[in-house]
Amino acid sequence: MVLTVLYFSLERLGLIMIGFFIALLSGALMSIQGVFNTQVTKTSGIWVANVFVQFTALLVCLGAWLFTDRSSFGALFKVQPKYMLLGGAIGAFITYTVIKAMEALGPAKSVMLIVISQLIVAYLIELFGLFGVEKQPLEIRKLTGMGIAIVGIIIFKWT
Repeated sequence: MVLTVLYFSLERLGLIMIGFFIALLSGALMSIQGVFNTQVTKTSGIWVANVFVQFTALLVCLGAWLFTDRSSFGALFKVQPKYMLLGGAIGAFITYTVIKAMEALGPAKSVMLIVISQLIVAYLIELFGLFGVEKQPLEIRKLTGMGIAIVGIIIFKWT
């Protein structure tokens, strides 16, 4: 019994650690992509760069689908509510806004503000149970953490 509990605890810890490293990789890739995209716009223009980014993403996704998944695209028609299918359109605006922010503020300040914005919006989604996410209670420690992060940005920006 104890060994079973220990096994599942270690398995859960392993999944958490994998998720932790994937999140770190995601953040690093987002920063690198933002810099790359901003540099491309200097030659091509923002919407041409955005089209290229989205098109190459499509090609990578199609390649990954061909070699790994092969799920039916017909399943997309079953998604409810339909507004959940707007992720790709939102992605185009994410690319645009990241490029514009990095042009105006530079990579470090932009990413800090982007991450704080993501944190605040994600917490609000959890607090109100929006978009099918399980509702979570308000926690002062989480608000305190966000406040500390915001103070960190202020210190970073003006020092």
